[in-house]
Amino acid sequence: MSEINTNKSFITEQSQQNKNYLLPLTAMTTLFFLWGFITVLNDVLIPRLKGVFDLSYTEAMLVQFCFFGAYFIVSLPAGILVNKFGYKNGVLTGLIVASLGCMLFYPAVVVHEYWLFLTALFVLAGGITVLQVSANPYVAALGPEKTASSRLNLAQALNSLGTTIGPYVGGILFFGAAGSLTATAGTADSVKIPYLVLAAALLTIAVVFAFLKLPEIKSHKEELDCKAKGHSLTQAPHLVMGVVGIFCYVGGEVAIGSFLVNFFGEAHIAGLEEHAAAALIAYYWGGAMVGRFIGSALLQKIAPSKAIAFNAFAVIVLLLVTIFTQGNIALYAVLSIGLFNSILFPTIFSVAIQGLGSLTSKGSGWLCLAIVGGALIPLIQGVVADVVNIQISFIIPALCYVFIAWYGLNVVKLTNKWQQTVN
Repeated sequence: MSEINTNKSFITEQSQQNKNYLLPLTAMTTLFFLWGFITVLNDVLIPRLKGVFDLSYTEAMLVQFCFFGAYFIVSLPAGILVNKFGYKNGVLTGLIVASLGCMLFYPAVVVHEYWLFLTALFVLAGGITVLQVSANPYVAALGPEKTASSRLNLAQALNSLGTTIGPYVGGILFFGAAGSLTATAGTADSVKIPYLVLAAALLTIAVVFAFLKLPEIKSHKEELDCKAKGHSLTQAPHLVMGVVGIFCYVGGEVAIGSFLVNFFGEAHIAGLEEHAAAALIAYYWGGAMVGRFIGSALLQKIAPSKAIAFNAFAVIVLLLVTIFTQGNIALYAVLSIGLFNSILFPTIFSVAIQGLGSLTSKGSGWLCLAIVGGALIPLIQGVVADVVNIQISFIIPALCYVFIAWYGLNVVKLTNKWQQTVN
């Protein structure tokens, strides 16, 4: 009888816990949406600045280099900040810093210097890095560890909603609805107002979060402490290889998105003007959104490792089609990649931090550090595009997905090695 009462008490406690998690989960998904919207604007900003400043592909990719380079510099300090002051304070810090970055676009437009745009992007990305380090492990902790991948994919689906809307809105704001450059072809005035609006939105959300009562997650500080103490993250092979996986994934995804506008402008592909090509990017990111909603449900039944491997192989095939075909076939192939990209980031992230216990915040910092792939891989692809051509340059992200496929096939073995180490 006492056992039945204990079970009832446990079920009631779990139900109450799920209710307590509903508000913070809802609040966190708004952040995923917003930083998705901001990040994908780079895909439209790159061709805008490339035209204004007459840049080569390599020079234009400095936009992504500075944006994602911030992850490399800021991630570890952000992990320390979150570990010391908590997830909520991390979110507030990230929102405020990101809003300052948006505000810097105004003087960048006025002075009309490319390096000022790059500085603004670096500060903006620094704020988003703190948000990433805070939000990803927090969402993973708001519920059972078994369904962490599912929750992260649901949150990332809202992130993809932002990345789906972003290119369409950015195309209209930066290039004009009919392809006019909203003023004169030689200025970046059209960039000014959108980023000021984003700054206001970020500050407003920061105020709202300051008054929200979010539950304190202690599991990552206390759970498995006795096991994790005395061990280094370098002893966790699933995390170390996960860092490389995140590097390759973000680098590949960002590189593909960064070249789409110019790729669709090629005569043998579609010959589209910039505003029309920018609108098509919404399908690339929209596919990721659809895939994440589907993945959120499927990952409750399918092993995350199998999902990683299958999707990575699918992207490799689509990239090969993109490289070796022309016209609509190449166009539809590269747009379809978004659907299979969908679950890769959150799933790699969740399996990489599995079982880290008190080292989770630090591990999250390592993974966000690897987002620097978004700075380096597009730059390498830019060099290949300048030296050979833009179509052949897609071989660079294809190589990234080869490693991701390997990680999916081997992550279970790697995780078991870590479990044996701490037990």
